[in-house]
Amino acid sequence: MFLRELDAPVTHIKGAGPSVARTLANLGVTNVGQLLSRYPRDWEDRSVETPLRDFARGGEVNTIVTVLAHDWFGFGRMKTLKIHIEDDTSRAVLICFNRPFLENQAPVGGRFRLWGRFFFKYGEIQSTAFELEPIREATETDAPPTAFGVILPIYSLSAGLTQGTLRRLVKRAIADYALRVEDELPRLLREREGFPTKAKAISAIHFPASLEELETAKRTLIYEELFYLETLVGKRALERRTKKRTQAPDGPISEGLSPLQSRLIERLPFKLTDAQTSAIAEIDRDMSSEYPMARLLQGDVGSGKTLVAFFAALRAVDLGGQAAILAPTELLARQHAENAARLLEPLGVNLAFLTGNVKAAGRAQLLGALAEGRIDIVVGTHALFSKDVTYHALRLVVVDEQHRFGVVQRAAIMAKGDIPDLLMMSATPIPRTLALTVFGDLDVSVIKELPPGRKPIKTHLAQQGNEQKVYEFVRKELSAGRQAYFVYPLIDSSSASDLKDAETWETRLRNKIFPERKVALVHSKRKEDEKRETMEAFRKAEIDVLVATSVVEVGVDVPNASCMVIEHAERFGLSALHQLRGRVGRGEGQSYCFLVYSKELTEDGKARLKVMLENSDGFVIAEEDLKLRGPGQIAGIEQSGYLALGIADPVRDSAILAQARVDAFAILKSDPGLLENDHRVIAAVLERAPPFGTVVA
Repeated sequence: MFLRELDAPVTHIKGAGPSVARTLANLGVTNVGQLLSRYPRDWEDRSVETPLRDFARGGEVNTIVTVLAHDWFGFGRMKTLKIHIEDDTSRAVLICFNRPFLENQAPVGGRFRLWGRFFFKYGEIQSTAFELEPIREATETDAPPTAFGVILPIYSLSAGLTQGTLRRLVKRAIADYALRVEDELPRLLREREGFPTKAKAISAIHFPASLEELETAKRTLIYEELFYLETLVGKRALERRTKKRTQAPDGPISEGLSPLQSRLIERLPFKLTDAQTSAIAEIDRDMSSEYPMARLLQGDVGSGKTLVAFFAALRAVDLGGQAAILAPTELLARQHAENAARLLEPLGVNLAFLTGNVKAAGRAQLLGALAEGRIDIVVGTHALFSKDVTYHALRLVVVDEQHRFGVVQRAAIMAKGDIPDLLMMSATPIPRTLALTVFGDLDVSVIKELPPGRKPIKTHLAQQGNEQKVYEFVRKELSAGRQAYFVYPLIDSSSASDLKDAETWETRLRNKIFPERKVALVHSKRKEDEKRETMEAFRKAEIDVLVATSVVEVGVDVPNASCMVIEHAERFGLSALHQLRGRVGRGEGQSYCFLVYSKELTEDGKARLKVMLENSDGFVIAEEDLKLRGPGQIAGIEQSGYLALGIADPVRDSAILAQARVDAFAILKSDPGLLENDHRVIAAVLERAPPFGTVVA
C-alpha cells in the first residue's frame, strides 16, 4: 500500500508553490499520491538518434544541429523568426511562431540537440513544434538536466502548466516519496509474472530507462488495477452466493418448465428460438436454487428478451412469490403491461400496472392488493420502489434497460423482498470483455437469435439536401400500407442550434411533404396521456407518420412500421442509433433505416455512421462503440460502482483482465481473508490457478 506520506499536499514538493498547486488542482491533483498516479498519456523516445534526412519515416527528428542563419518573414506583430539549421545529413528550418527570443538563445554558429516534428512545405524541410538544448562544454557544471538521450513522459495538461514543470515535479516526488512505496500485489503474483516492485514500476512508468522497462511497468500497473478491480467484483459475487433465502418455496417444482410456464408455451402462436429456450433454462435453474439469482440477460433489439422475462415471472409465481418488472419510462412499462395482460392474464395470473401517474384512489387499492399478495406480477416505473410500496412476497425483480438505473435504485427495489432473484435486461449489448469488469458478479445469458421470419433492416445514408429521395421512398412505403418514424435531435427551435427540431418538422411533414397522410408528434414534454394515446393510435395504424425525438428509442413495438428516418444522425450515439433502427424490422416485411447527416460531418460522426452502415449485429456495434468512446461511458457503466481505472483499459487489456480475474477469484474462493493476511500463504492457490492467457468462461 502507499505510504501515508503520499497523502501530503503537492505543496510539500519542492517547486510546487501555491500557483502551481492551483493549476494541478484543475487536473484533480491535490496530493503526492495523485500526482504519482497521474500516469503519462504517451512517451517520446529521445534515446534513438533520427537525422534530418529521415524525417519522413515517422515525422520526428532527434539529432544534433548547427545554426546556419536567421531571417524573418511577415510584418509588424506578425513578424516571425526563421532559423536555418543543418546536421550531418541535411538542412532544414525552424519556424518560431511567438518565440522571437530564440534569436538570442539560438545564435548563428551554435550547436544544439534538437527534437521536433518535421514536414516538407514550400520546398524545404520545416518544423513548428521543436525543442532545442544547447550543447555545453564538458567543463561547465551549471548545465540543466537534459531532455535528450532519454524516454520522456508526455502528460495531459491544463492551462498554465507545461510538460517541463510537471516532469520536474514528478521526478522530485519519485525521489522523495515513491521509492519507499510498499508493494500492493501479493509477492507470489509478482514473482510468477516477473513484475518489478511497486516503487520501481512507478518510477519506470514516468521515466523509463528503456522501452522494455516501460512495457514491464505498464503491464505491472495494469495488472494491479485489474486484479483489485476483480477482487472487488469477486467479493461481491461471493457475498451474494453465501446468502440463502429464508423463505422456502410453496412446494417443490420439478426440473424443467413450471406449470404456468408450460401453459404459456402451449398458448404461444410461435416457437421460441433456441437462444430463448436456453436462457429460460438457465434462469429456471438459478431460481430453483437456495441461493438468489443475479443474472444479466443480454439480447439485441427485437430478440425476445421480454418474453423470457415473462417466463421468469411465471416461475416466481409458481414458487409462491411475486414478480416486479421495472422499466425506465412509462411508455415502455405500459407496453410491457399490455403484453403481459395479453399473454399472462388468460393463465389466471393477477397483474397490476403502477407508475407515479396512477391516481390516489386507485393507487391505495392497488398497494393494498400488492401487500396482501392478491397481485402476482406488477409492472411499472420508479414507483415500484417508492416508500409506500410493500410486497407480500417479492421473489423476482426484473430490471429492463438496466443501464438507465443506478446502483442505488436497483438496491432500493431489491430491499423490498427477502433476498429476491434479480434479472437485469439490456438491449444495449455489452462486450464480453467489459461485462467481465462491470458485471463480473453476475451470470450472463445472451440471446443473439432473432425470431424466425425477421429480415435484416436495410440501412442507407443520405446527406442533407438529398432528403427528397428519402421522402419519395417513404411515400411508396406508406402507399403500400406501411408506417414510418421521423426522429429529430431537438424538440423545438427554442435553442440557438441550427439543428432540425421535431415540432417544426412535424408541421412541415404534415402540411407540405405528406399532406395526404396522418402525421402526429410525440416527445418527452408531452403529457403521459397524450403520449399514450398517440402511441396507441400509431400502433393501430391510425397514424401513418410518427414524428418524435429519441423518446421512441426503447419500448415501441409496431410491426407494421417499415421506415425509420433519423435526421442529424451524426448527433446520436451508436447505441441510440442502433436502438432507433430497431424500432422497425419487427414484422415479417422488409424494413429500412435512413441516416440523414449534415454536410459538416466530423471524423467521429463519419466513423459512427460507417459502423451503422456496415453492421446490424448489436454486439459488433457495441464493440465499435467501445473503441470510439471508451469503456467509462458505455451502457451506463459509470453507474456500476466499479469502473475507476487509471492506466488499464478492459478492451485493450482483455488478456490481462482475464488472468487477473482468474487469480482474484481463485484466491477468494480458497479463503476470502487471504488477501488481507500474509501474502505468502496464497502460493498454493496460485499454483492451482490456470496459466496466463487462459480464457475465462
